[in-house]
Amino acid sequence: MITSGKHIAERLKSKDFRSAFDDIVTLYGERMYWHIRRLVFSHDDADDVLQNCYIKIWKGLPKFRYDSEVFTWIYRIVINESLNFLRKRDILSRFSSADIESSAVRNVESNAYFNGDEAQAALYRAIAKLPCKQRLVFEMRYFDEVEYKEMSKILGTSEGALKASYHIAYNKIRDELTHNSGNMEQER
Repeated sequence: MITSGKHIAERLKSKDFRSAFDDIVTLYGERMYWHIRRLVFSHDDADDVLQNCYIKIWKGLPKFRYDSEVFTWIYRIVINESLNFLRKRDILSRFSSADIESSAVRNVESNAYFNGDEAQAALYRAIAKLPCKQRLVFEMRYFDEVEYKEMSKILGTSEGALKASYHIAYNKIRDELTHNSGNMEQER
Protein backbone atom coordinates (compact mmCIF):
# COMPACT_ATOMS: atom_id res chain seq x y z
CA MET A 1 0.00 0.00 0.00
CA ILE A 2 1.28 3.46 -0.93
CA THR A 3 1.30 5.84 1.97
CA SER A 4 3.65 8.64 1.03
CA GLY A 5 6.23 10.09 -1.29
CA LYS A 6 8.90 8.44 0.90
CA HIS A 7 7.58 5.06 -0.25
CA ILE A 8 7.96 6.22 -3.85
CA ALA A 9 11.46 7.54 -3.16
CA GLU A 10 12.43 4.10 -1.82
CA ARG A 11 11.25 2.51 -5.05
CA LEU A 12 13.23 5.03 -7.05
CA LYS A 13 16.40 4.30 -5.06
CA SER A 14 15.96 0.61 -5.81
CA LYS A 15 15.52 1.47 -9.52
CA ASP A 16 11.98 0.06 -9.56
CA PHE A 17 10.76 2.82 -11.87
CA ARG A 18 7.62 1.04 -13.06
CA SER A 19 6.33 0.56 -9.52
CA ALA A 20 7.33 4.10 -8.56
CA PHE A 21 5.42 5.47 -11.55
CA ASP A 22 2.36 3.36 -10.75
CA ASP A 23 2.50 4.62 -7.17
CA ILE A 24 2.75 8.23 -8.35
CA VAL A 25 -0.34 7.79 -10.52
CA THR A 26 -2.23 6.13 -7.66
CA LEU A 27 -1.15 8.55 -4.93
CA TYR A 28 -1.07 11.84 -6.84
CA GLY A 29 -2.98 11.34 -10.11
CA GLU A 30 -6.33 12.77 -9.04
CA ARG A 31 -4.72 15.66 -7.19
CA MET A 32 -2.60 16.45 -10.26
CA TYR A 33 -5.66 16.39 -12.51
CA TRP A 34 -7.66 18.80 -10.35
CA HIS A 35 -4.79 21.21 -9.99
CA ILE A 36 -4.33 21.26 -13.76
CA ARG A 37 -8.07 21.53 -14.26
CA ARG A 38 -8.32 24.62 -12.08
CA LEU A 39 -5.58 26.27 -14.14
CA VAL A 40 -6.76 25.38 -17.65
CA PHE A 41 -10.50 25.07 -16.84
CA SER A 42 -11.37 22.54 -19.55
CA HIS A 43 -11.63 18.79 -18.85
CA ASP A 44 -10.20 17.85 -22.25
CA ASP A 45 -7.30 20.28 -21.90
CA ALA A 46 -6.62 19.07 -18.37
CA ASP A 47 -6.46 15.48 -19.62
CA ASP A 48 -3.97 16.49 -22.33
CA VAL A 49 -1.77 18.37 -19.86
CA LEU A 50 -1.95 15.48 -17.39
CA GLN A 51 -0.77 13.05 -20.06
CA ASN A 52 2.17 15.37 -20.81
CA CYS A 53 2.95 15.42 -17.08
CA TYR A 54 2.93 11.64 -16.92
CA ILE A 55 5.34 11.48 -19.86
CA LYS A 56 7.71 13.98 -18.20
CA ILE A 57 7.51 12.14 -14.89
CA TRP A 58 8.16 8.76 -16.54
CA LYS A 59 11.17 10.10 -18.45
CA GLY A 60 12.46 11.91 -15.37
CA LEU A 61 12.26 9.05 -12.86
CA PRO A 62 15.75 7.67 -13.59
CA LYS A 63 17.18 11.19 -13.21
CA PHE A 64 15.38 12.09 -9.96
CA ARG A 65 18.06 13.72 -7.73
CA TYR A 66 16.47 13.55 -4.27
CA ASP A 67 17.23 17.25 -3.68
CA SER A 68 13.50 17.74 -3.13
CA GLU A 69 10.52 15.67 -2.07
CA VAL A 70 8.86 13.56 -4.77
CA PHE A 71 5.67 15.60 -4.34
CA THR A 72 7.56 18.89 -4.85
CA TRP A 73 9.16 17.56 -8.03
CA ILE A 74 5.80 16.33 -9.38
CA TYR A 75 4.02 19.56 -8.49
CA ARG A 76 6.66 21.62 -10.30
CA ILE A 77 6.13 19.48 -13.42
CA VAL A 78 2.35 19.96 -13.17
CA ILE A 79 2.66 23.73 -12.85
CA ASN A 80 5.23 24.06 -15.63
CA GLU A 81 3.23 21.89 -18.02
CA SER A 82 0.04 23.81 -17.24
CA LEU A 83 1.72 27.16 -17.81
CA ASN A 84 3.40 25.88 -20.99
CA PHE A 85 0.01 24.75 -22.24
CA LEU A 86 -1.45 28.20 -21.58
CA ARG A 87 1.49 29.88 -23.30
CA LYS A 88 1.26 27.58 -26.32
CA ARG A 89 -2.39 28.46 -26.73
CA ASP A 90 -1.37 32.13 -26.50
CA ILE A 91 -4.04 32.69 -23.89
CA LEU A 92 -1.73 34.81 -21.76
CA SER A 93 -0.42 37.03 -24.53
CA ARG A 94 -2.93 37.17 -27.37
CA PHE A 95 -6.10 38.11 -25.53
CA SER A 96 -6.85 40.86 -23.10
CA SER A 97 -7.35 39.87 -19.49
CA ALA A 98 -11.09 40.53 -19.93
CA ASP A 99 -11.20 37.95 -22.74
CA ILE A 100 -9.31 35.43 -20.60
CA GLU A 101 -11.64 36.07 -17.69
CA SER A 102 -14.83 35.72 -19.71
CA SER A 103 -13.51 32.58 -21.40
CA ALA A 104 -12.62 31.06 -18.02
CA VAL A 105 -16.01 31.93 -16.57
CA ARG A 106 -17.80 30.42 -19.61
CA ASN A 107 -15.73 27.24 -19.24
CA VAL A 108 -16.68 26.94 -15.57
CA GLU A 109 -20.38 27.61 -16.11
CA SER A 110 -20.83 25.44 -19.20
CA ASN A 111 -18.79 22.50 -17.96
CA ALA A 112 -20.71 19.26 -17.72
CA TYR A 113 -18.55 18.20 -14.75
CA PHE A 114 -19.37 21.30 -12.72
CA ASN A 115 -22.16 20.49 -10.31
CA GLY A 116 -21.74 23.24 -7.77
CA ASP A 117 -24.31 25.66 -6.48
CA GLU A 118 -24.40 29.40 -7.21
CA ALA A 119 -22.01 30.18 -4.34
CA GLN A 120 -19.42 27.77 -5.71
CA ALA A 121 -19.88 29.15 -9.22
CA ALA A 122 -19.40 32.68 -7.87
CA LEU A 123 -16.18 31.59 -6.15
CA TYR A 124 -14.83 30.06 -9.36
CA ARG A 125 -15.79 33.17 -11.33
CA ALA A 126 -13.93 35.34 -8.81
CA ILE A 127 -10.87 33.09 -8.96
CA ALA A 128 -10.94 33.19 -12.77
CA LYS A 129 -10.61 36.98 -12.63
CA LEU A 130 -7.28 36.82 -10.79
CA PRO A 131 -3.99 37.33 -12.62
CA CYS A 132 -2.35 34.00 -13.41
CA LYS A 133 0.30 34.08 -10.64
CA GLN A 134 -2.19 35.12 -7.94
CA ARG A 135 -4.62 32.45 -9.11
CA LEU A 136 -1.89 29.82 -9.00
CA VAL A 137 -0.82 30.78 -5.46
CA PHE A 138 -4.40 31.02 -4.23
CA GLU A 139 -5.35 27.62 -5.64
CA MET A 140 -2.25 25.91 -4.29
CA ARG A 141 -2.90 27.26 -0.80
CA TYR A 142 -6.72 27.20 -0.69
CA PHE A 143 -7.55 24.00 -2.57
CA ASP A 144 -4.37 21.94 -2.22
CA GLU A 145 -3.34 23.28 1.21
CA VAL A 146 0.29 23.54 0.12
CA GLU A 147 2.44 25.14 2.83
CA TYR A 148 4.26 28.33 1.86
CA LYS A 149 7.64 26.68 2.43
CA GLU A 150 6.78 23.91 -0.02
CA MET A 151 5.19 26.38 -2.44
CA SER A 152 8.41 28.41 -2.35
CA LYS A 153 10.40 25.36 -3.46
CA ILE A 154 7.91 24.57 -6.21
CA LEU A 155 7.57 28.08 -7.63
CA GLY A 156 11.03 29.42 -6.83
CA THR A 157 9.53 32.45 -5.07
CA SER A 158 10.13 33.67 -1.52
CA GLU A 159 7.64 32.71 1.16
CA GLY A 160 6.98 36.40 1.88
CA ALA A 161 6.09 37.11 -1.76
CA LEU A 162 3.80 34.08 -1.84
CA LYS A 163 2.03 35.16 1.35
CA ALA A 164 1.55 38.62 -0.13
CA SER A 165 0.17 37.14 -3.39
CA TYR A 166 -2.24 34.94 -1.45
CA HIS A 167 -3.38 37.82 0.73
CA ILE A 168 -3.99 40.05 -2.31
CA ALA A 169 -5.83 37.25 -4.13
CA TYR A 170 -7.92 36.48 -1.05
CA ASN A 171 -8.94 40.14 -0.71
CA LYS A 172 -9.82 40.41 -4.41
CA ILE A 173 -11.98 37.28 -4.20
CA ARG A 174 -13.66 38.47 -1.00
CA ASP A 175 -14.36 41.88 -2.56
CA GLU A 176 -15.71 40.26 -5.73
CA LEU A 177 -17.98 37.93 -3.77
CA THR A 178 -19.19 40.78 -1.56
CA HIS A 179 -19.85 42.95 -4.61
CA ASN A 180 -21.74 40.15 -6.38
CA SER A 181 -23.71 39.37 -3.24
CA GLY A 182 -24.84 43.01 -3.09
CA ASN A 183 -25.87 42.92 -6.75
CA MET A 184 -27.89 39.74 -6.18
CA GLU A 185 -29.71 41.36 -3.26
CA GLN A 186 -30.57 44.40 -5.41
CA GLU A 187 -32.01 42.16 -8.14
CA ARG A 188 -34.48 40.60 -5.71
